[in-house]
Amino acid sequence: MRKPAETSAPLETVIAERWSPRALDETGEVSAPQLRALLEAARWAPSFGNTQPARYLAGLRGDGTFDRILATLTERNQSWAHRAGALLIGVMVTANEKGEVPYAEYGLALASQNLVLQAVTEGLVAHQMAGFDADAVAREFALPSDVRARVAIAVGHPGDPEVLGDERGVAREKAPRQRIPLGEFAYAGEWGSPLF
Repeated sequence: MRKPAETSAPLETVIAERWSPRALDETGEVSAPQLRALLEAARWAPSFGNTQPARYLAGLRGDGTFDRILATLTERNQSWAHRAGALLIGVMVTANEKGEVPYAEYGLALASQNLVLQAVTEGLVAHQMAGFDADAVAREFALPSDVRARVAIAVGHPGDPEVLGDERGVAREKAPRQRIPLGEFAYAGEWGSPLF
């Protein structure tokens, strides 16, 4: 299922085609080379002063890391994310030998966006989640005190929305994508004065 963005200007396909489905094909696999490409894309994201604060815990469906990550997700997210071909936790390193890493969260966000866009080029979809237990991740994976889990990411192949089971979930999956209008997004001159 495709849901390309309806835009006011032409966008690169990889951006227009990116969306975050929950309906995943449980028979679809994410290969090790695909996962490697996603992580390479993330690794080459920009970061403040080249501090590179982003790190990932990653597992492919069927391995122990996948199961351990899945166990840290909220029950609602577990209900659909178990069909993913890969699960990841994005973490940020908040300190290095020079002290606190500035903008670590922003660096992780940039890396994760690269990862998600690479997923699109691989013919995959990715869904980022805040619904996970960061403390459980820290315990389960023995994270150092200066490393913080910030995002869980399910990667897989799009599936039939009906796998979600509930009427609300299916309707949400099929609904058109929406964003605020560009006139409420970009301003010029003063706040609230649309650039376009």
